[in-house]
Amino acid sequence: MRKVIGIGETILDIIFQNEQPTAAVPGGSVFNGIISLGRMNVDVSFISEIGNDRVGNIIKRFMEENNVSTKHINIFPDGKSPVSLAFLNDKNDAEYLFYKDYPKQRLDIAYPSINEDDILIFGSFYALNPVLRDKMIELLDYAKERRAIVYYDPNFRSTHKYEAMKLTPAIIENLEYADIVRGSDEDFVNMYNLDDVEKIYKNKIQFYCPNFICTSGNNSIALRTKGVTKDYTVDSIQAVSTIGAGDNFNAGIIYGLLKYNISYHDLNTLSEEMWDKIVQCGKDFSAEVCKSYSNSVSPEFAKNYK
Repeated sequence: MRKVIGIGETILDIIFQNEQPTAAVPGGSVFNGIISLGRMNVDVSFISEIGNDRVGNIIKRFMEENNVSTKHINIFPDGKSPVSLAFLNDKNDAEYLFYKDYPKQRLDIAYPSINEDDILIFGSFYALNPVLRDKMIELLDYAKERRAIVYYDPNFRSTHKYEAMKLTPAIIENLEYADIVRGSDEDFVNMYNLDDVEKIYKNKIQFYCPNFICTSGNNSIALRTKGVTKDYTVDSIQAVSTIGAGDNFNAGIIYGLLKYNISYHDLNTLSEEMWDKIVQCGKDFSAEVCKSYSNSVSPEFAKNYK
């Protein structure tokens, strides 16, 4: 059975609306998608770190309840599990404040086994952080050597905009490892000051990775591969919260790759019709997560979608 392996941050998101806390849910960009895939009964592992504290216990229990293995979670004894405050605006988009207290020793764990056609997803600043870079490269080398499909979501926030030049070598390295790159239009404005999909693909992505998807909130989705150039419309929905929309788009794409049995060797020659089906899964997962304060698809959705 094929596996999905994610690596990234776990964090407790405390969600505020009208300056009052309305929900507290475990989150993290790769984590949100992994939880959704766990709910879909996909074989998933997550590599991360939490503190030996109440927040860490909430996150660990949440993973166990959602069929996500905790074998590769580093529980550090000193320091605290990270927390974020997410303030929703009138469009229900979030602005974040992060509180982190990590120890010096990071990610002290054994990696899960990876086989051909398994899928590894990574991204965000976690994939660029100099403190974690050696560990990240070790995992990416292992995944490439085993012929896993590597999925990269830059998720490059505006808080790191002024470090973009300094982080460029690591970004390029990540693009080289990737078989699919999926970013939002904001990521590329923050990284390259570019918002034209054609220029982003031709000048920044194509040379390193042939398969590119660019989402832009409730606007269109752009797909660019060696053989397919296509834009998809996004259905209008009444969003409760857009937290996790992009993360779950990723989960939907990965679910589509598994559902339609797309192997590592198939990926670069997929037909337009097959991409249509896979992108539809991404749209479905993303739309579902906007309907609640949860960062992942609901168990009801998971049960009915299959």
